[in-house]
Amino acid sequence: MGLFSGFKVVSLTDAAANRVKEIIAASETPIAGLRLGIEKGGCAGMSYKMDYVSEPDPRDDVVDDHGVKIYVDPKASLFLLGTVMDFKTSKLTSGFVFQNPNEVSACGCGESVQLEPAVQNEAAAHSH
Repeated sequence: MGLFSGFKVVSLTDAAANRVKEIIAASETPIAGLRLGIEKGGCAGMSYKMDYVSEPDPRDDVVDDHGVKIYVDPKASLFLLGTVMDFKTSKLTSGFVFQNPNEVSACGCGESVQLEPAVQNEAAAHSH
């Protein structure tokens, strides 16, 4: 159980859930879901990071939404609290996009963001 067990750290749109299901189905090895985190980098300071999860980490915050599991890195939970994960396709690109209330700014190319951790009162508002 993660730091925010009982909280829905992130939620998924139908499009994001469908894409995660496609990724899981296409994996050559069995995976339990995807891990969402953040890492330092890019011109704005941080970027979103996703990895396959074959063995869940008990410290992860687990989000079960639309029939898929997203494992949230506990170091990223405060930065991701309240985030909506979507999947968009345009003429030139396709990929996951994040509507994050903790985002302060983003770089012009859209590859990195500046995030502030959620405050305690906001965390309580996302409790389910």
